[in-house]
Amino acid sequence: MQLVVARIGRAHGIKGEVTVEVRTDEPELRLGPGAVLATDPSAVGPLTIAAGRVHSGRLLLRFEGVTDRTAAEALRNTLLIAEVDPEELPEDPEEFYDHQLIDLDVVTRDGTAVGRITEVSHLPYQDLLIVARPEGGEVMIPFVAEIVPEIDLEEQRAIIDPPPGLLDETQAEIASGREDS
Repeated sequence: MQLVVARIGRAHGIKGEVTVEVRTDEPELRLGPGAVLATDPSAVGPLTIAAGRVHSGRLLLRFEGVTDRTAAEALRNTLLIAEVDPEELPEDPEEFYDHQLIDLDVVTRDGTAVGRITEVSHLPYQDLLIVARPEGGEVMIPFVAEIVPEIDLEEQRAIIDPPPGLLDETQAEIASGREDS
């Protein structure tokens, strides 16, 4: 199974280093020297990591064969993809791979069906679960412990505790006292 582990950002310096937006909770495992990663677009790769370091809080990588700023800049916005055994689980029991979450049923604490997870969106500021509603449409649920307190892989469901208005706009209006008569 393939997992997106990073996105290449801008070139750094003149020797072929690039900044990367890390999209894995295990960068030391997935983005270490010697790692060979597929790419999207595929024509750019595969890329082999020659070296990595942290500079001003950002991970910088250098790839074999990429020796100058021009070559590094040509990699900008490329996704780095690692091959992972589908049975492999993250070390932390509170972490999940996207493929473990896709197709989980989503229910509220009281058992009300909300829908099914179709996608996990990784934004710079927070991850979102994209949930298809049974009646049509979709809802985006912030993937934070306060709103998604439990993931039950055995039962294939995510249990949520949504704040007013997350699932139904009229709930937000009632909670804020703006209900129209």
